[in-house]
Amino acid sequence: MAGLIRREDVDAVRDRARIEEIVSAHVTLKSAGVGSMKGLCPFHDERSPSFHVRPQVGRWHCFGCGEGGDVISFVQKIDGLGFTEAVEYLAERAGVQLRYEEGGGPRRTEEPGRRQRLLEAHRVAGQYFSEQLMAPGAAAARAFLAERSFDRSDAEHFGVGYAPTGWDNLQRHLRGRGFTEAELTASGLMSQGQRGSYDRFRGRLMWPIRDVTGEVIGFGARKLYEEDQGPKYLNTPETTLYKKSHVLYGIDLAKREIAKTKRVVVVEGYTDVMAAHLSGVTTAVATCGTAFGTDHARIVRRLLGDTTAGGGMQLASGASVGGEVIFTFDGDAAGQKAAVRAFGEDQRFYAQTFVAVEPSGMDPCELRMAHGPEGVRALVDGRQPLFEFVIRTTLDSFDLDTAEGRVGALRAAAPVVAGIRDTALRPEYARMLAGWIGMDAESVRRAVSAAGKSAGAPVRPTRAVPDDGPSAGEVGPPVVGPVFPTPDPRDPVARLERQGLVVALQHPNLVPADTFDELGQDAFAVPAWRAVHAAIRAAGGVREAAALPDGQWVDRVIDQAPETVVPIITELAVAPMPADREEVVGTYVAGVVRALVDLGLTRRVADAKSRLQRLDPAADPEAYQTAWHALLAVEQERRRLRESA
Repeated sequence: MAGLIRREDVDAVRDRARIEEIVSAHVTLKSAGVGSMKGLCPFHDERSPSFHVRPQVGRWHCFGCGEGGDVISFVQKIDGLGFTEAVEYLAERAGVQLRYEEGGGPRRTEEPGRRQRLLEAHRVAGQYFSEQLMAPGAAAARAFLAERSFDRSDAEHFGVGYAPTGWDNLQRHLRGRGFTEAELTASGLMSQGQRGSYDRFRGRLMWPIRDVTGEVIGFGARKLYEEDQGPKYLNTPETTLYKKSHVLYGIDLAKREIAKTKRVVVVEGYTDVMAAHLSGVTTAVATCGTAFGTDHARIVRRLLGDTTAGGGMQLASGASVGGEVIFTFDGDAAGQKAAVRAFGEDQRFYAQTFVAVEPSGMDPCELRMAHGPEGVRALVDGRQPLFEFVIRTTLDSFDLDTAEGRVGALRAAAPVVAGIRDTALRPEYARMLAGWIGMDAESVRRAVSAAGKSAGAPVRPTRAVPDDGPSAGEVGPPVVGPVFPTPDPRDPVARLERQGLVVALQHPNLVPADTFDELGQDAFAVPAWRAVHAAIRAAGGVREAAALPDGQWVDRVIDQAPETVVPIITELAVAPMPADREEVVGTYVAGVVRALVDLGLTRRVADAKSRLQRLDPAADPEAYQTAWHALLAVEQERRRLRESA
């Protein structure tokens, strides 16, 4: 198992990976005031920009959908990476050498420089194959695409190319670019024979396979010539870059739309992905020479944000809150078998799983040729729940006109119904199964119940766990910390307290520490703001921020906060401020802190007056005099504060 990355190295990655540069690769950012930038959120559809980035504190937050975090969490969400993978990706970009705690090692077995060389070899190879597609010798490749209604611009969009016939065309090209034989062999682009190395891909149509960050890590190749004795499809072998169980073709093109619409469509081949995207189904992906499995499910869950159970609520896109995973299969026996395998992965999703099968057996590529883009969209829109399809497919293999057939069908289908993870749906599908088979509902119910007890009911996690933590499906610890009501934005006290925390998080160097840090634990009346203030106090107060590099102050505060308070801190750390010029920020910050102190003194005046009113000067003159002097003292303190403004 991989060791944990050292905390100081993670901090170094946060410091050196400039958040505005990383975000700008996905979002067009414009100035939104002093030290603030904003743009359209990449995680939900919106017309007015509500996605804010504050480089100085290294945080981002969308005031539309509520998502937020640091540069690492942004890469995790936008690229569907786990925490460790995101840190490693950013470390390579920022030039940070990561160290791992003892007891494990880096996830990647090659040194960062070696990995970059292999990625560069694939990038050059991809360009070479693309250029060769227009060469005279690639007529068969162009004909293959044209026969499937793909033109030159489609090929360029997906990076489709051609590997010319011959044993060393690519090898000579790469060697001319300075790559060594050892590097080419390690890349999987070359194979070894008795006479040395030779091109693995020859005389084939080529699809570049990219990871979620857009890096080419392998290729899929389709046979074009009868004399080719190899398989119909040939993929890159397993390498340090390419693990077929960890990649999905088209994920680089589909990832942002998947994150927005909470829907992913799993098709069966490269041309199906192309046809789907060109038909408007831009969330389509495909496995690469292997069945959809556990690691693929993990990738999809990350992109869907598949962390909370959907309760039937609908998004603007039409998908449920938990999202949708739609599998498309051929209508033949192999497709039905694939659907049954996919049903086993259904338990790994909070999202609802569906299957879309064209009655005549056409795949998305064939549908687009026969019926145009509308045919592909209709296939997806006509999806049905995966477990319904599996049950129906199971029943098709039995003769339901005989008693023996009905009993056999019940024995085969009952475990499928018992495996439906939504306990509210099981009784309904048991009732439907009784109708499909033609047996009484009670007998079917008992059979489903018995199947569930013998197999063990599926366990649904209470919350999602990180991919670097327990395995998918494992129950994670409960979220720690209270859930706070949303403060009323119309409440002037709530607004002032909020601005006091905003300036303390964003401009701690301008906040008078001897004033702000003296505020007591009861200085904030709003529960959410009181929790943030407690985290600031636990972090040492704003005077501690002076000794920290930019960005680390907010991280220090977050470290001291309960899990439920972290999103609130992130939101405040990037919130826009009324001060829109650098030269007035200091004055604005001082004014907010002064108003916050004044608010506290006003509360103390009110408390002192209330205490005085409850006392009887005749019954207890000493207590009355003490309360009177206390009121005078706090009123004088407030007067001095206001006179100094």
